[in-house]
Amino acid sequence: MADFRLSIFENLPIKHKNIICQPLIEKIDISKYLKNVELVIVGGESDYNARPLDYDWVLFIRQQCINHGVKFNFRQCGSNFLKDGKTYKINVRQLCSQAKKANIDT
Repeated sequence: MADFRLSIFENLPIKHKNIICQPLIEKIDISKYLKNVELVIVGGESDYNARPLDYDWVLFIRQQCINHGVKFNFRQCGSNFLKDGKTYKINVRQLCSQAKKANIDT
């Protein structure tokens, strides 16, 4: 779906373009759509039965942003957060603060 939606988005006459990948439910490559984008926001799904967010997916998008000089914001972890092969259940109230602790915004 990302390729479908972003291929339309990249041609719209929008002055300040931001891409929001939230909830991020799989690894995606958005590098070919980052021209003229100011900010990319990434976050997980927040619910008891939320689909998992893999931290490696977040870092993959972050690196794409760095490579293209685009600001990156890790908005929130998912309720089911995968990091280093381990799944963490995170309380909804802590999703944003946990993402901020990662200190990976650019």
